[in-house]
Amino acid sequence: MVKDCAALTGDGLKLLHAFYISMLALRYRTTRGERVIWPNQYTWLLQQGLIEWQDHAQWGLSEEIVRDKSNADGTAKLLALGQVSWFAAQCVMRRVHSLPLSQLESMTLSYIPLFAVTYLFWWVKPKDVLTPSIVDLPDMLEEQKATFESMAVSNVFDNEDIGRQGSLWAIWYLTPRVFEKEAEDRALHRTQQQHSQEIEQIPIRRIKKAVNLEAKFSTDLLKTDEPPPKEVVVANWDPGLYRSKILWPVICLFGASFGALHLIAWDTEFPTRVEQWLWRAAALATILSLLIFMQFEKVVFRWGGLLTIISLVSPVVYLVSRIVMMAGVIAAFRASDPAIYDTYVVSTYWIHVL
Repeated sequence: MVKDCAALTGDGLKLLHAFYISMLALRYRTTRGERVIWPNQYTWLLQQGLIEWQDHAQWGLSEEIVRDKSNADGTAKLLALGQVSWFAAQCVMRRVHSLPLSQLESMTLSYIPLFAVTYLFWWVKPKDVLTPSIVDLPDMLEEQKATFESMAVSNVFDNEDIGRQGSLWAIWYLTPRVFEKEAEDRALHRTQQQHSQEIEQIPIRRIKKAVNLEAKFSTDLLKTDEPPPKEVVVANWDPGLYRSKILWPVICLFGASFGALHLIAWDTEFPTRVEQWLWRAAALATILSLLIFMQFEKVVFRWGGLLTIISLVSPVVYLVSRIVMMAGVIAAFRASDPAIYDTYVVSTYWIHVL
């Protein structure tokens, strides 16, 4: 969004604004309540000249307003980062001293790579914004209004007391729908470009008929009586990341690191031998099932042969493995290794000064 709006805003739209709009915090009034202004809709308003970036403060998009609504600043994030770094340093030093880590410590350590990546990309993201910015849309022609509304990703996050609006299940629905909507918009844009090129090749003597065809074509695209077939989407990865030859392997490694770090407790004492092997098997299954699952760009409940079974079974295996490991952490408290309570002399190691 920042890249698409750079020329339209004179580089005024920053990552902070893009996060704020993507958090569905920008809405417009309707006769029944309010609706979300999606990032692609806001970009379109700028492209059409219906709004000016110089008026962004009136839309609640000034940096001061956005930061004031956020419930976390750089100081709070630095404190959290310091706590995580301290915990990681302690785990490393315990292994240096041949002291075991408990199952709970191993599981907590497994979240750190994911935490680090999240913090890296979300450092400027506002947190826990409870009050959205509600604005009035500029005056539009009927065709512009229809185009604007057709660009909405979903209506389940609007506040008009319709259907599933306000449901917590809508959060699961959102991510795959965003990528589907982007693909639909790209396909629509390509079709419109192709049709426009065909219109330009029509002889001048048939221009009136061509204009009528153009109008009919545009109307048919926006108003169709046949809704697209519905499908249950389990997962849909970001196409840009999925097709990247550099970022996607790195993302797969970070995803696999969660299960891999559980293997630190491979030789940790468990109440029973069976529980120890369940932990080991679950950690390995987590790694393999996630790597398999991440090879499918889009997973839907639709029969497509053996690959469909693999794509649907792998997340189930991953979920079951996670449950097994969480249960193992709780069960281990009944007979923990006494060595997990042993300590070492902190003052003799400079690493803790950092």
